Amino acid sequence: MTYTLEGSTGTWEVVIGLEVHAQAISNAKLFSGAATAFGAEPNSQVSFVDAAFPGMLPVINGECVAQAVRTGLGLNARINLVSRFDRKNYFYADLPPGYQISQYEHPIVGTGEVEVELADGSTKVIGITRLHLEQDAGKSIHDQHATKSLIDLNRAGVALMEIVSEPDIRSPEEAGAYLRKLRSILRYLGTCDGNMEEGSMRADVNVSVRHQGEPYRTRCEIKNVNSIRFVMQAIEAEAARQVEVWESGGTVIQETRLFDSNRGVTRSMRSKEDAHDYRYFPDPDLLPLVLEEDWVAALKASLPELPDAKRARFMQSYGLSPYDAAVLVADKATADYYETVARGRDPKIAANWVTGDFFAALSRLGRSIEDAPVTAEALGGLLDLMADNTINGRIAKDVFEAMVETGWDASTIVKEKGLQQVTDTGAIDAAVDRILAANPDKVAEYQSGRDKLFGFFVGQTMKAMAGKGNPALINETLKQKLAAKKE
Repeated sequence: MTYTLEGSTGTWEVVIGLEVHAQAISNAKLFSGAATAFGAEPNSQVSFVDAAFPGMLPVINGECVAQAVRTGLGLNARINLVSRFDRKNYFYADLPPGYQISQYEHPIVGTGEVEVELADGSTKVIGITRLHLEQDAGKSIHDQHATKSLIDLNRAGVALMEIVSEPDIRSPEEAGAYLRKLRSILRYLGTCDGNMEEGSMRADVNVSVRHQGEPYRTRCEIKNVNSIRFVMQAIEAEAARQVEVWESGGTVIQETRLFDSNRGVTRSMRSKEDAHDYRYFPDPDLLPLVLEEDWVAALKASLPELPDAKRARFMQSYGLSPYDAAVLVADKATADYYETVARGRDPKIAANWVTGDFFAALSRLGRSIEDAPVTAEALGGLLDLMADNTINGRIAKDVFEAMVETGWDASTIVKEKGLQQVTDTGAIDAAVDRILAANPDKVAEYQSGRDKLFGFFVGQTMKAMAGKGNPALINETLKQKLAAKKE
């Protein structure tokens, strides 16, 4: 789905590539044993290696390597059995050694791909250029002192997987779909928690514009965007800025920019460096990383069912629509919740309840599925009461709301409030007779051909029975009695 902008010189298309920094889930950093817990006191998780004390040597964390390989396998990417760590030289106050240990020409993971689903139901494959491992820098804090910047090195040395896409993305929507799918895959794999608000997943956004059919023009990189919504907004803002520059006769300069989410604009941060500016060279303290084929094969065999495979299974096994299946598998916790609800029950009814009333309750309360007010087992119990005609669908919605508010199970609420469905044909007959006797004009209109009035009679009967009447029996009784009156 190409995103275009109209200008005085014609139609412009946007070319987008994303560099996603995903923090590998590990109890220790990439080259040291320091902890990686989020939210710790500043500078409380810093080893001598992280602080670049003289003579300190990095030691590779095997779990971080495994996490990178799992991620590469989940992205259908080539795993390079031999890779190398390089030093990327630049100076920041929060980078104590003056260089970052990263990978450049010989990354651990090569080319792969991600298939994304778009809003119009179409799909698109986004190419992956590579995934490489690198250590994170620390954090500079500028708002806690009037004249000084403070440095927190807790993040220094944390393992990052930098996932670089091909410039295949052509719209903000595609960028958003790609990031959501990538985050979903990482969470399924258990290699990154994807919490952008905590900084464990963030994106550098490369944007350029061109007239359709032209070669690529100069790109700019928007650095460290920490939400999918902001990524999409940044693309729109930067594309519009570049079109304006080109259309006014100017030249877009290759540079690094920041996105100001309050003003909805990008602003210049620094001129964009090329690879040679970083003076990459092999890290002399680290040998090339050599992986065994059997080890990689064992990791591949241990991978969980990933979103695309789960979506296909939900459609085939449960008869779900492509849309419902995609919604339910987007998050592993949601997929697990749904399967618990659907087990032994009507899968389509289960999907309707999970994506309908249940999702609405989570949104209203601002809670995640891990903190859901109604467990999957409890929701399944509610569906069981509907299936055995203890309650009808209308009452079930009231019971569900009571479950959300009280935490009680459905059976307890139904008993406490006396909500059992009325299946006594005598009571239903009496209620129908009262409604028909009270509305002779509507009966006459119905018999003269206004079939839509049947719904009126059903609604009035249900109201008279406080919503507890069995809908099927009410419908059947009304049809019989209205037919008898016509005769």
